[in-house]
Amino acid sequence: MKQKFSNAGENFLQRRYGVRLGRRYVLAAAGVVLVGMIGCSQISNTTSAFAESLPQSESPISKRKLTPNSKLVAANTKFGFKLFSEVLKEDSSKNIFVSPSSIGLALAMTYNGASGSTKEAMMKALELQELSLEQVNSSNAALMAIVENPDPKVQLLIANSLWANKDASFQPEFLQKNRDFYTAKIANLNFRETSAPVIINSWVNENTHGKINKIVETIDPKQMLFLINAVYFKGSWTNEFDKKQTANYPFNLTSGEQKQHLMMSQKGKYRYYDNKEFQAVSLPYGKDGKVSFYIFLPRQTSSLTTFYKNLNAENWEKWMTQFSKREGSIRLPRFKMNYDLTLNKALTALGMGEAFSSEANFSEMGKNLAISEVKHKTFVEVNEEGTEAAAATSVGITTLSAPLQGPFQMIVNRPFFCAVRENSTGSVLFMGSIVEPIS
Repeated sequence: MKQKFSNAGENFLQRRYGVRLGRRYVLAAAGVVLVGMIGCSQISNTTSAFAESLPQSESPISKRKLTPNSKLVAANTKFGFKLFSEVLKEDSSKNIFVSPSSIGLALAMTYNGASGSTKEAMMKALELQELSLEQVNSSNAALMAIVENPDPKVQLLIANSLWANKDASFQPEFLQKNRDFYTAKIANLNFRETSAPVIINSWVNENTHGKINKIVETIDPKQMLFLINAVYFKGSWTNEFDKKQTANYPFNLTSGEQKQHLMMSQKGKYRYYDNKEFQAVSLPYGKDGKVSFYIFLPRQTSSLTTFYKNLNAENWEKWMTQFSKREGSIRLPRFKMNYDLTLNKALTALGMGEAFSSEANFSEMGKNLAISEVKHKTFVEVNEEGTEAAAATSVGITTLSAPLQGPFQMIVNRPFFCAVRENSTGSVLFMGSIVEPIS
């Protein structure tokens, strides 16, 4: 039996991860994933409130020590590079900045609602073939617990939420898993009210510290659910760049032209790796350097196009083992950009096409649901103090329409029943049985 959400819209500012940020920062990365569900079946008004059926205390999952499965980490890495490769096919001539981890978390939560061949398609796209659903969920829970606040000078916050139309009902097991494993906030809103997108956008804005201030423009009357993930990272370089060393230098464009651009400069000892195709350096954050910013620079005799041909999870893991401490200097451009794209084509290319089609099966979530659009928006700024970044992904889910059929023919040449109905109230004003029409 499906159950309804509680009315918790007014509490959207109550955040699980409220912590004070330090004065200085270097990297801030945020990801928001929004899933919109639309159902075509009538929602029951007799189901009990979902929140009343769930324990209101802390999730029992958070009370036991979980260990992430290394296979999930490998799957996430492989998915991330596959997704990036598909995005490159659409925007290779432009700046690209995406958050595959945020997209992956949102799709993992959505994965809990998939069934049948749709689940198989998502499993392959997300590289989860070697993991059970329980392992995916428990490992994601463990990863979120481990990566948060890895260093006193680093802030890493993760937040999840489910926002339902007040008339919506969903499988309680689907909702419970997202609450238990992903500590998802569950809230209910009237999607017909103009305040609904304002409330959702305020939650997104707060959980990305103002970097993504709007992910929902308007809400279709048929919309049933938004499933959102937000990731925010903010920290300090282990060794900050001296602003006095920043100056204009030429930057070579892919067109062959040059432009003068502000470059930051620094000398020191870094984890470094190079080969005949590229140079790579790791710039750490915080006291312990548990998080780093990696830069891969193709040789002048090579190119980004050549580098991308070799960029995959297998090579990435091999490269990570080759870094070693070396004295050196680095000159890094300051930059700031906004980026957005639609991910339907990329995810379809990864094997998730069924989830966007009339064949989609999200029966573990609800009835007659399919993904309509996956949109991704990001922001990034790199300067002497560090890098601030944010990402937002919206996954809209629409109702499945009945398959189109050919024209019909109806010849009323035998006894029939008829009625006159007032449709706004459903009142049947007249009805009759005609066995022999008389003119």
